[in-house]
Amino acid sequence: MVSLVPSITEALAVTVPDRLVGATDWCTHPAGLDVVRVRGTKNPDRTAIEALHPDLVVVNREENRQLDVERLRTAGVPVWVTVIESVDEALASLHRLFDDVLDVGTPSWLSAAAHAWSGAAPLPPTRVCVPIWRDPWMVVGARTFTGDVLARLGLENVWAAGDERYPHRELAELQGAGLVLLPDEPYAFTAADGPEAFPGTPTTLISGRLLTWYGPSLATARAELTAAIRPAING
Repeated sequence: MVSLVPSITEALAVTVPDRLVGATDWCTHPAGLDVVRVRGTKNPDRTAIEALHPDLVVVNREENRQLDVERLRTAGVPVWVTVIESVDEALASLHRLFDDVLDVGTPSWLSAAAHAWSGAAPLPPTRVCVPIWRDPWMVVGARTFTGDVLARLGLENVWAAGDERYPHRELAELQGAGLVLLPDEPYAFTAADGPEAFPGTPTTLISGRLLTWYGPSLATARAELTAAIRPAING
């Protein structure tokens, strides 16, 4: 198999390592993953993928291009397309992949993730804003996996009511919009690059992987995000 989705690459590498032969340059987990790299999620090297003769290529509708899916299929390469915009969709999609497609049963980490996210929201209702890029500023909007993660934690994404999934916003619109969560991906916000843009507005740095990845990290993401965000809410 070849995975063009970092989250799913980690899931496959942890669960069926002997079946994964290729992944993108962005597939950073697990550490030390030793497979053929096939460039990026948006510009995969289709020739390299075809040369691996994979029995399946796993992609995601948001992260990968329809053009690449079509051309791989035209070349005779089977492609499994995931559509994940919520925690429930992530759990269901991964269950189908491992149980129905790969026929290896439900991994223990996936069962643990389903249990972890089944409880009541652990944080008090709090308005939050999650920038994912700057210059221009972009934020998490409607119908996103990250937005559902926030809601399940008890948080209210101030941009969830719009039509856009990742809308552009002026910085002035973000200032004072609530607690600002600054992830380290896709834009790598740091203590020296991000918080200074929000004087007078509470900010906290957060792991982008915990907010956006839907592989094995799902099993612990709820507890880790709660622990990271609660101090900012409590002041």
